[in-house]
Parts: sequence; structure tokens; C-alpha cells
Amino acid sequence: MANKPKDEKSGVSAIPSRVSKFVRDQKSEIKKIVWPGKKQVVNNTAVVIGFVLVAAVVVGVFDAALAAVVSLLLGS
Repeated sequence: MANKPKDEKSGVSAIPSRVSKFVRDQKSEIKKIVWPGKKQVVNNTAVVIGFVLVAAVVVGVFDAALAAVVSLLLGS
């Protein structure tokens, strides 16, 4: 078994230093975030709603077509 150097922390005693390093790293990463402007948010929301509506229409058409096929096959 290899011996670790004495200046290297391990085990339970290293947890507070690891937590504080994690918090420092997270703060620095949060500072790098570039938030979109209101105009971009509105535009992106409109695009998403448009795609959802198109997908709903496509699924509805396929559902109606398959329901008609099943109805013809079952003779009801």
C-alpha cells in the first residue's frame, strides 16, 4: 500500500475544503452566464409554440387517419 504525502488531505477532514472549493467554482461559473434579452426570449417562445402547434396538427392528422383505417378494418 502506497503512503500518501502528509500535506494531502483525505477522508472526512477534507470534506469542508472540498465543499468550499465547490462553492467557489460554482460562483465563478455562474458569473459566466449570459442571459438572453427580452426580445430573444419572446422570439424563442414563439418558435417553440409554433413547432408545438405544427406537431399537434401532424399527430392529430395521423390519429384521424389511423382511426379511419381501423374503423374500416373492423367494419364498425
